[in-house]
Amino acid sequence: MQRKDKRKKITALRNKPVYSVGFRKSPDALENGFLRNDCPYKVVSLFSGCGGMDMGFMGGFSVLGHTYSRLPFDIVDAYDCLNDAVECYRLNIAENIHTADLTKTDVKIIPTADVLIGGFPCQDFSSAGPKTGLDGKRGRLYRVMMKYMECHRPRVVVGENVIHLARMQDGECLWTIVDDFQSCGYHFDVWNLYAPDYGVPQNRRRLFFIGVRDDIKGFPIKPVPTNSGKPVTISEALSDLEHISDETVTNQSQYFVSSCATSGGGQGDNVNEPDKVAYCIRANARGRIQFHYHLNRRLTVRECARVQTFPDAFVFPFTTQRNLTLIGNAVPPILAYAVAQSVCGFIRSVDYGTGNAVTMRREYNMARQEMFDL
Repeated sequence: MQRKDKRKKITALRNKPVYSVGFRKSPDALENGFLRNDCPYKVVSLFSGCGGMDMGFMGGFSVLGHTYSRLPFDIVDAYDCLNDAVECYRLNIAENIHTADLTKTDVKIIPTADVLIGGFPCQDFSSAGPKTGLDGKRGRLYRVMMKYMECHRPRVVVGENVIHLARMQDGECLWTIVDDFQSCGYHFDVWNLYAPDYGVPQNRRRLFFIGVRDDIKGFPIKPVPTNSGKPVTISEALSDLEHISDETVTNQSQYFVSSCATSGGGQGDNVNEPDKVAYCIRANARGRIQFHYHLNRRLTVRECARVQTFPDAFVFPFTTQRNLTLIGNAVPPILAYAVAQSVCGFIRSVDYGTGNAVTMRREYNMARQEMFDL
């Protein structure tokens, strides 16, 4: 095959990974109590993907030189419509995930839980997508979470989506979703979280919709940044992988060969800089943006997973693009962990009266700019 400039096109590497077990059966999981089953707080996960948010809520893993201790959350059921995501989740996290079109699923059959979590689909809100917003094919799938809230009344709700949602239609998309969520009998706040502030080595900013049932006093505290003064750079995160090109580290042999755009219209041909955080990891790696900081190739599947803060024992079992789609669509586990710690502290403060939560209600008629600072 030839490119437009008549030079032979270099074939991308499409190796399948080599592995024996997924994360949940790995020494890392066993050592850190990932499979602990005596957790008091039950969680239902919708739009689970490969499990980044779920892993963050569970804890019990090590990545980038830090250990994230097990939290008291048990994922009792998880749901996603994509077979790849479900298979990857089962391999690494738990068996109790279901392949389901949630728009056609009766929420009454889903278990009741203390906490509902869900990274509802972002494609219609993404700056790299069609930008169709609430009018898009997937723009109103957040309403599945509303049905669960109305039926099962979880104590806390956590939704996640892209930052561009807040910019669409002068903020009306955001506030429509907040209004709809609150109509189910909840108080909601929106947390604008910058991932490097919490140890994630990439330029990623996400919205977290945090809701508390309206008969419960108080509200979770927004996570305090832990790395705002010194973010983890891409070279700090990946330097030990530079000389590994085989499957001695699972998924490290999988990558697309580097090639620059032959004409305009591409997404950059940007090369990561070693002393900065990585570019945001995207689901479509063909956008020519996930380049290594000095090797002549794009980031490997494992390097993208590392930048997203998945442990190295977390296996992505498919071919390169299928794996990168799962990774790019995921919530970074240690960012989700920061949110989960806050939710955990709040629920415990309610149960034990310790007072470690915001006690002043965030009434919806307060100035919206006080609820959310763009």
